[in-house]
Amino acid sequence: MTNALNAAPTATLLDLADIQGGILRTYGDGFPKGRNFYLSVREARAGRAFVEALRPRITTAARWKDPTREEPLLRTRNPRVKDIVRAEGEPDYPGRVQLEKPKVTLNIGFTFMGLLALGVPTRTLRGMPDAFIDGMAARAALLGDDPFLDSRDAVWRDSHGDTRVHILLTLYARQNPDGTACVELDQETDAILGFSEISHGGVVLLDGVGPHNAKWQDLSAVMRADGANCWPTNKEHFGLSDGFGDPVFSGQFSGEAERVRVAGGGKLMRDGSWEPLATGEFLLGYPDEAQEIPGAAMPIAFSRNGTFMAYRKLHEDVAAFHAYLDDQATRYAALYAVPHGEAVETIKAKMVGRWEDGVPLMIAPTYAAWQQFRAELDAARRAKDKPKLAEIALKFTNFIYASDPAGAKCPVTSHLRRANPRDALGPTFDAKGMSQDGSAIINRRRILRRGLPYGQYDPSAPSDAGDHGIIFMAICTDLFRQFEFVQQQWMQYGLDFNAGSDTCPVIGNHDAKDEPKLVIAVDPESGELPFLCDRIPQLVEPRGGDYFFLPSMTALRMIGMGIIDPT
Repeated sequence: MTNALNAAPTATLLDLADIQGGILRTYGDGFPKGRNFYLSVREARAGRAFVEALRPRITTAARWKDPTREEPLLRTRNPRVKDIVRAEGEPDYPGRVQLEKPKVTLNIGFTFMGLLALGVPTRTLRGMPDAFIDGMAARAALLGDDPFLDSRDAVWRDSHGDTRVHILLTLYARQNPDGTACVELDQETDAILGFSEISHGGVVLLDGVGPHNAKWQDLSAVMRADGANCWPTNKEHFGLSDGFGDPVFSGQFSGEAERVRVAGGGKLMRDGSWEPLATGEFLLGYPDEAQEIPGAAMPIAFSRNGTFMAYRKLHEDVAAFHAYLDDQATRYAALYAVPHGEAVETIKAKMVGRWEDGVPLMIAPTYAAWQQFRAELDAARRAKDKPKLAEIALKFTNFIYASDPAGAKCPVTSHLRRANPRDALGPTFDAKGMSQDGSAIINRRRILRRGLPYGQYDPSAPSDAGDHGIIFMAICTDLFRQFEFVQQQWMQYGLDFNAGSDTCPVIGNHDAKDEPKLVIAVDPESGELPFLCDRIPQLVEPRGGDYFFLPSMTALRMIGMGIIDPT
């Protein structure tokens, strides 16, 4: 008889057609053009009619096939790594893939006040978690948003009464080779918002987006020009690569796809292997890492296959970022006798935890090692050496911090190490500093990251003015335990990293009176002095957002029909 304690965990089989697609998929890769809409419900019956009319157009997580190419196992918009490994069809998931990849996707979310405005029973709503009920603005002090409340877009600053944001619609579109959307976004917008006619004014589109009070939030991946064509990248406006190491949970992928992605994306076990995280960390109605069902609304059918999302608009001060790098690089280059360009790239990597193309510092801790890594990758690409390319691709996510407890390779307070400390926080270690409990603490703090950049700026003349940055969406089942904990304790504080009140060098609050800094440690045996990046300016400013419930298709039908039995 097999010992149940030693048996491999059983994979969760999800009802993909009941789950909204934006939860399981990162649309930014195949759908790099986007548009977000914020709506307010003025009358419950009309609002429900709007939701019911829109429901058939909502994109689910049901698997689709792309007729133009095989789907890559390792999805990335990084042109240096893209399509290294490809799947052979859709392996190991029951049923045959029937759906063709759509040209556009559409998903929907509701604030707590939105559900109330739609007439969802209070006996259902009272089971919602406190953070969701409060809303993001009410928790500004906890999140560190207090200094930026007055700089929010009007749509968020005025989100109360008849102008309260109740519904979020997210639309993402594929693109043509010239960089334009493959569909006319204005026509898609008219078609979607045309459903509001059913409500006879009971659902209103809110404006007040950006400095010119636009009616919606336009989004676009940062493009890479290739002759007459443009291709989406995984860059944001600071020029940094993003989108690596998103959590992998049971049921999210199947077969070979899960095996490839879980290394570095799942949970680290005591023997050094990786396993998918518990489904309940990201989808309601399933056990989480504590083998508990996260609390939510009743009946369970209303919550199951849904989740919560923290939606944030983050403005990037591009000019301040580049000016600061240039200033610090001047000192760094003089101290360590390296070229100025190398100093700029090194400081940028130490702030983030990765080099600008996404190569982790734990894999290439020095500029020379990074250049060697790039050369090996380019050689493998030219030789079309698929096994070597697959081996290299895994290094972008499959690493731990056991060999670097002091942060000599990757600073302990870099953005990457704060967002996911992996094995670095113990809670117990052996004499060599190796974690004895894998990532047990970290597993309860993971979030799915979604979103796209917004706005444009002139790279030859970067500016802090204008409207450009990232729409950041954090998906999880417990906003307080997952998103808010990471934002407050790891991004806006440094105690867990023995760094006092130092905040994240990239997205943290950098009040001058706090003397914000980043310590770039060195090997204690090298005889060199650490480098101190001091007086870090404010680089990222929140411009608004809120907490949303992303219901299942079942729950959407309940909302639209107005039939919810909370008993």
